Amino acid sequence: MRVSKRASGALAVGAAFALVASGCSSGNDDGGNASASKDGAIVIDGTQPENPLVPANTTETGGGKIIDWVWSGLVEYPNNGGAPRNLLAESIETSDSKVFKIKIKPNTKFHDGTTVKAESFVKAWNWAAYGPNGAQNASFFADIQGFNDTYTEDPDGPDGPKKAPEPAKKELSGLKVIDDWNFEVTLSAPTSVFPTKLGYSAFMPLPDAFFNMTPAEFGKKPIGNGPVSLVSWQDDVEIKLTRFDDYSLRDKMKIKDVTVKIYQDDTAAYNDLLAGNLDFQQQVPVSSLAGDKWKSDLGDRAIASTTPSTGIIAFPIYDKRFTNPKLRKAISLSINRQEITDRIFFGNRKPADSWANPLTPGAEPGNCTACKFDPTQAKQLLQEAGGFQGKLTLSYNADASHKEWMEAVAQQIKTNLGIDAVAVGVPTFAVFRANINAYKMTGAYRAGWQQDYPDVENWINPLYVTGGSSNDGKYSNPQVDALAKEASAAPSLEEAHKKFAEAVKLIDQDVPTMPIYFGGQQSGHSEKIKKIELTNVGELDITSVEL
Repeated sequence: MRVSKRASGALAVGAAFALVASGCSSGNDDGGNASASKDGAIVIDGTQPENPLVPANTTETGGGKIIDWVWSGLVEYPNNGGAPRNLLAESIETSDSKVFKIKIKPNTKFHDGTTVKAESFVKAWNWAAYGPNGAQNASFFADIQGFNDTYTEDPDGPDGPKKAPEPAKKELSGLKVIDDWNFEVTLSAPTSVFPTKLGYSAFMPLPDAFFNMTPAEFGKKPIGNGPVSLVSWQDDVEIKLTRFDDYSLRDKMKIKDVTVKIYQDDTAAYNDLLAGNLDFQQQVPVSSLAGDKWKSDLGDRAIASTTPSTGIIAFPIYDKRFTNPKLRKAISLSINRQEITDRIFFGNRKPADSWANPLTPGAEPGNCTACKFDPTQAKQLLQEAGGFQGKLTLSYNADASHKEWMEAVAQQIKTNLGIDAVAVGVPTFAVFRANINAYKMTGAYRAGWQQDYPDVENWINPLYVTGGSSNDGKYSNPQVDALAKEASAAPSLEEAHKKFAEAVKLIDQDVPTMPIYFGGQQSGHSEKIKKIELTNVGELDITSVEL
């Protein structure tokens, strides 16, 4: 999904991670004017969050960006793509990658003035892992001892008449509060990547106030512990944030107020950017890429970056029309990814050829055989699969620049396979995601992935393991599950990555989704901003902004 901020000071467990991505900056070396920044305000673009803002129940980038700003976690990921580093954690120690002793920095505050304590994490993680609470990110706690006792699967999905069995316990046996600043985490098996995960939003702390109201009530005006607090949220219009003056961790805000303006059309946002009514747009519209028009329009305010994200089209495998892997592979092989990136994105994206973005540690380039363009084999596989009856819809959210490339994909499928394929826009991202999460998709759909933390595990477990937090198409292969479990429990990252590579070979045979392009990002800011940095996943680091 996301994650943010610059950092200094190594992660205590000393793991050697490296992520090759760009935390870009813009502006002069001297930065901005301190007095202008102190009480300054900016307006940036955003999308309507899918759900009320509860960290463990947010899996999409619209709400995820807000959570990244409103909360601070145990670990952070540097803007330059370097190794994860401690933030709220004073230390994370382990001798066996199974039992982790975590010490947090004392006396930091939530936005309501209460103190962040060890129990703020333990209670939050227990809430997320308890199945009846319905947290979308519950599976991120599966590593912790006792998860099988707190989380049970719904046997026939959210719309079926059956309910998930009541869990045996309400709390994870692997979590233990030692005192106000120390807690202990025991995993079911050694898991070398566990400390890397701890900067992801699912692992954020929650104040006592959360447990005295409904998640929906809390999420409309959340109480975090990050550099900004949420002031107000007007659905489909704007979210207002302001500096939290009692923030005591690194990278305090240099400006005071941030308004996230929610757009239904990225061209409108771009026009506001050019007119000086918007101070930052994370991705300029595709229409501005032709001939590098966006660079001409913005000059030195244009920022090009490479991010660990992939544009994907997914299949609703719960729809019987898409259960045959030969059909899915046929459709994937009919798509000319090079043509899409050249003609639609004017070379600003790269054709995807692997299941995990190659910027990610542990990812192997070129392991997606289903990503090749081979219309002859595609036709043969379609015939072997018994063809495809009726219209093939390819849905996308219409409030960002997806129309052009999704229509191009639909036309290629139609031309190369003779399937009646058509791209269908859904007005807003929030509605689009609500349909996906309700398992109501009747055709293929856009399902891009922006990594949550720098390890290939993040491209496998959430997306392709049975019950994964973002396995929206309900793909399931017991062999993949077993290999992923072995990989997660491997004693070293090197061994874990080898096992994940074995799992990917099976995923490649099944083609549960179709990677289309690797992300390249084109952002822009107003003349008002004198200095700016992007995070390792291309989001605005609001703590870096100087005016």
